[in-house]
Amino acid sequence: MLGKRNKPQSTIESLIGVTTTIEGDVVFTGGLRIDGQVKGNVVASTGSTETNSTLVVSESARIQGEIRAAHVVVNGTVDGPIFVTEFLELQPKARVTGDVHYKTLEIHLGATIDGKLEHTGGEARSSNLKLAANNA
Repeated sequence: MLGKRNKPQSTIESLIGVTTTIEGDVVFTGGLRIDGQVKGNVVASTGSTETNSTLVVSESARIQGEIRAAHVVVNGTVDGPIFVTEFLELQPKARVTGDVHYKTLEIHLGATIDGKLEHTGGEARSSNLKLAANNA
């Protein structure tokens, strides 16, 4: 194994299906996978934002609102800011319109961001920014 990654640790306990549209905020604990649409904020409940929350936004998903969680994997569309306290992975089909606040960031070839990238590690050091190759 070449490198140790801080991949999400939580298991996915909840699913918003591909045919589901939610209008309003979603607050979750543990792990959440979104395949459908959310028109509102998606936020890990207080306490789990620190280290234990995992959000997966699949290729078919669309979120129109703010995201706040410890670990986030995006391969769909997000229209709004993203705040991640631990690890953010933007997969090849990720489309983000909004500012991205991260501690550790992995961007795959093909992902797009229309907004600012802001490292929030708290220390004045080089950021943990990684570009992943398609075949890596």
